[in-house]
This record gives sequence, structure tokens and C-alpha cells, in this order.
Amino acid sequence: MKRFTAAGLLGISITALCSPAQAETARDVLVNAAFGTTNKATALARISQAIAIADSSLKRDPQDSNTRLQRALAISYRGKLNRSRSDVLAARREFEALVAADPRNPETHLALAGWHLASVIELGPFMARTALGARTAVGTKEMAQALALGRNRASVSALASLQQIQVNPDDVAGARRLAEAAVGARAETSFDRVMQRQAGTLLASLRKGDGKASASLAKQLMPFGRIA
Repeated sequence: MKRFTAAGLLGISITALCSPAQAETARDVLVNAAFGTTNKATALARISQAIAIADSSLKRDPQDSNTRLQRALAISYRGKLNRSRSDVLAARREFEALVAADPRNPETHLALAGWHLASVIELGPFMARTALGARTAVGTKEMAQALALGRNRASVSALASLQQIQVNPDDVAGARRLAEAAVGARAETSFDRVMQRQAGTLLASLRKGDGKASASLAKQLMPFGRIA
């Protein structure tokens, strides 16, 4: 089986970084881990910290959907880095539960879309379906829902563009439209701004028309994409 990596997994919902005087949230820790670490050990330590913070928060409010999403994302990242099938599947179940509980939330649709599409990107359609039950059609459907509900968010269009070119390197035009939308979209949070910059970097490559080169670049621009 091909090695699970963290590069493909999309589905992050992270808000602005806290000031030093503020306590870090699970979101803050995940954005730092996703874009501020370059080795597996450091990334895993930060992911464990995010899970601990989320667990503490959920003791006070077990139904906090944002915290539940961050915890599920952290578990999915841990599963990718550790090649843990049980973690990856546990994350999918939580994403599905969150989508069912709030069908109007673009972030949960995005997370579920990313789970399916990242698995297909990393393992190929047959192995992704056989080993994990991941399907391109489900990922594509969930991504369409995320875009319909949150296209005005830079992070949504940016992440969609990064995965689209990886799923189908021949669809340069489609990925380019999404990247252009991300560059021109609202960027209210730190994560939106980070992903808007990533989309801008990808857009420069897409404008050259080389889908394979853009797909390779997109993998590096994803959360945890620079961890070998």
C-alpha cells in the first residue's frame, strides 16, 4: 500500500493566531503545525497539543462543533503522519457526524471532501476505496457543497484549487478559476490569508499551463505539505 502522507489532506478550519497574552486554541496550534513545522516529530507534538486543548474545551462544552472539527482534523493529520488507519477512519466518522448535524457549515463539508479526495490522491482510486472507503465522487460532491456555502471565503476556494489540480492535473482551467476566486475572496482570518497566499503561488504556476508541475507544487502548498 502506498504510504499515507499529510500533504493531501485538506479540511482545515483555523482562525487567527492568538497574541502571546492569549491562550492558544486547538485552531491556533493546528495552523502552526500545518505551516510552521518542517519535521514529523515537531508536527506530531503540536498535533497532540491541539488534541489535548480540544479535549479540555469539550469537557466544558461537548457540543462545540468548531472544537469537534479541530479535534477530528488533528486526529486525521496524526493518522496520516503515523499511517494509522484507525485514526483516519475515526476522523471520517466525526466529519460525517458534523456534516449531518449542521449541513450549512462549509468547513465541515470541506473537511469531509478533503478526507475523500486526499485519500484518492495519496493511494489512487482503487486502493483508497478498498482500504478506506474513500471515493472521488463523494469528495467532489462535498467540495461542491463547501464551495456553494463558502465560496466567499478565501480558504475554501484556495483549498479547492489545491486539491482540484492534484485530483485532475489536466483540468488547469478549473483549478485556475478556483485559485483566482481565492485570491479575490474575503480573507478575514489568519488561515484565510495564509491560504490566499498559497492560492496566489499556485495561480502563478497554473497560468503557465503545466498541470503536472502545478499538481506537484499544490502538494507542497497544502497543510503539512513540506513534511517528508
